[in-house]
Amino acid sequence: MKEKKEEKGKTMSNILLCVSGGIAAYKAIDLASRLSQGGHTVKTILSANAQRFVSQLSFAAITAQSTHSDMFTDPDPIAHIHLADWADLVVIAPATANIMAKAACGIADDLISTTLLAHTKPKLWVPAMNVNMYNSPATQANLHTLKDRGDYILEPVSGHLACGYSGKGKYPPNEEVVAAINCYLHYGRNLEGIRVLVTAGATEEPIDAMRKITNNSSGKMGLSLCRALALRGAKVSLIHGSMKYPIPYYLDEIVSAPTVQEMHTEVTKRQNDQDWIIKCAAVSDYRPAQAFEGKLKKSSEVLNLELEPTQDILAFLSEHKPAGQKLIGFAAQSDDLIPNAKAKLQKKNLDMICANYLSTSGKVDTAITIIKAIDQENPIQLDGPKELVAHKIIDQIKEL
Repeated sequence: MKEKKEEKGKTMSNILLCVSGGIAAYKAIDLASRLSQGGHTVKTILSANAQRFVSQLSFAAITAQSTHSDMFTDPDPIAHIHLADWADLVVIAPATANIMAKAACGIADDLISTTLLAHTKPKLWVPAMNVNMYNSPATQANLHTLKDRGDYILEPVSGHLACGYSGKGKYPPNEEVVAAINCYLHYGRNLEGIRVLVTAGATEEPIDAMRKITNNSSGKMGLSLCRALALRGAKVSLIHGSMKYPIPYYLDEIVSAPTVQEMHTEVTKRQNDQDWIIKCAAVSDYRPAQAFEGKLKKSSEVLNLELEPTQDILAFLSEHKPAGQKLIGFAAQSDDLIPNAKAKLQKKNLDMICANYLSTSGKVDTAITIIKAIDQENPIQLDGPKELVAHKIIDQIKEL
């Protein structure tokens, strides 16, 4: 029986990284490093063509684990069976059109393809190739075949490719690959068919052409929720204000709404199409009654700004909530966390509220108290990295 390490609430797993022969193979070295630093045990198989770009020695040095390449020269006479049984998750990164075609057709003519055939659990594919190769009917048919068998696909990014073309086919950031690996080790795609709207980030209310009223929200918690939802199969619409972190490229819809008025408009016109709405954005309660044109000149006199209340987006959503829709709010508090959160839960008629102290704003780790409308006397405490807490929040929403 395999023993698994525990670290900060995470179960560390055995990852078999299969590197096929694309120019993005060098990025797999960084991926192996990130996974090893995250506590996973990483073993590697390199195809013959991958070794034209990178060496086994690099992976061995970084992971302190075995690397493999040829089934006939490997010290283990049945390496493809033992590696397939050992791995909790097989990750093919980068995945070329060739290796995906082999897997889709059941071809087993080298160590990677033979191991893939012997591995009985879902695999994670990270395709990276020329845009025309990716969009070809053959590659798309093979991707559909792999998906239909239960494998996971982290789609490539659109951008400038090494071959000189621009389009979809670029290897994704390794932060996203690691997030996908951690997701699929524990959750799979258990939110297929669910439509979710998430608001995130800080709103910005203009004072003049240069100055604005905003807040310290980084948007990280909202982005962590979007990432977890999308990887688990939900259709995600993100309506966001100011963000300090990159937005996952694979969300179904990304809409910038800097002001409360813009966010109100974008959210409410999508309300009736959602199964869940998660209001994670830090929305301004007040805005200048009048925004000045141009830039105000500095003077020695006191400047008085008249502020007026902004629209209450959450109250509107509550008043117009379709039957069966789940509405989840967030509450950042400086004191009396539980009483204030319960008051907001009841006033806004929410299904669930996630409350936290302002001291966790903008940090990697968070501590959140969940209160459900159906069980207000038993708050649930969650803490840890926001990426991990996001999954736990989603699990609580599912239970609703």
